[in-house]
Amino acid sequence: MDTIDRRRFIEKMLALGGGAAAAAALMSLAGCSGGPSPAPTGENITVAPPSAPPAGAAYLAVARGEHPEALVQRSIAALGGIERFVKPGNDVIIKPNICTSNRAPEYAATTNPEVVAALVTLCLGAGAARVRVMDYPFSGGHEEAYSSSGIAEAVAGAGGRMEVMAGMKFQDTPAPHGLILSSCRVYQEILDADVLIDVPIAKQHGNTVLTLGMKNLLGVVDNPSSYHTAQMSERVVDLNTVVRPHLVVVDAVRILLNNGPTGGSLNDVKRTNTVIASHDIVAADSYGATLFGKTAADLPIVQAGARRGLGTTDLGSLNIEEIPV
Repeated sequence: MDTIDRRRFIEKMLALGGGAAAAAALMSLAGCSGGPSPAPTGENITVAPPSAPPAGAAYLAVARGEHPEALVQRSIAALGGIERFVKPGNDVIIKPNICTSNRAPEYAATTNPEVVAALVTLCLGAGAARVRVMDYPFSGGHEEAYSSSGIAEAVAGAGGRMEVMAGMKFQDTPAPHGLILSSCRVYQEILDADVLIDVPIAKQHGNTVLTLGMKNLLGVVDNPSSYHTAQMSERVVDLNTVVRPHLVVVDAVRILLNNGPTGGSLNDVKRTNTVIASHDIVAADSYGATLFGKTAADLPIVQAGARRGLGTTDLGSLNIEEIPV
């Protein structure tokens, strides 16, 4: 039975009610991948959906204009302000995409440093006790990647702190809602923080069509290559059931149209001067897809996330505030 057929079979079994037979089939077939065992029999693979925003706040905000700092400020204000997410004394972690050490910001392989710095400023202004910024690059050293991306300098200027993700702090963390994975090796500081803000850059990816908020969380594990299998969509979603950001801010000031995730040619970069913000990672990614002429239906990870309860792809049903800046 090939991988696609296994997945369809699992979905059919789950649709029948998830009883003992379905659970047994899930255990047996998922185990064929050679990866970690699936979650224990009887566990629910869906999670609680994102909560509704407070009265008067947008579910998703899209700001467009020339100045990245203003885009961040206005989009977060539309969601109810940073105070909705960050309280005085909170320990905040911001997770941008700093995947490589050999790309300057204009190549759109890493998150725009002005976007990250604006978030640091907002969080500190809301009374956060500390704001740390971190990622686990797959190419080059941490400090080199932090520097070449322009993020280290921008964060320092805003009063935040870059943190190198030490190998000893990655620990096996149970994934009780996992379909494929029973645990994920997560950087424990991420789970211990009061607030996690996911700040991907919107870009093309050779394996997953696009990389946005959900896939950006592969930077919180020390074994991201183990997720790049025929079951990648469900594995990434398994991780997303363990690590659920409080806020997602998609940097689309520049987007990478081709040769992602690291690019290398300015011909592949398009300036769209856009920032997307929401508490719903699936909705944020779904809107991000539209910048590439695509929909959530084109993104297997986003579709899997919606099926598992992580958010909604139905943008037409949402209160979306479009903000010219």
